[in-house]
Amino acid sequence: MLVPVTMGDHPVAQEVQNFDSSKLKKVETQEKNTRPTTEDIEAEKKAIQEGSG
Repeated sequence: MLVPVTMGDHPVAQEVQNFDSSKLKKVETQEKNTRPTTEDIEAEKKAIQEGSG
């Protein structure tokens, strides 16, 4: 016979349910993966063309 599972039956789920988000600290997200500039792309295209030409 199958017994229905509730949130109280899983300790991890219980921890998530009781988690106090006020203990988290605020952080400022900083982007570290910058996209190449138009000049960078053009320089790379030129280098590729010179290398294969």
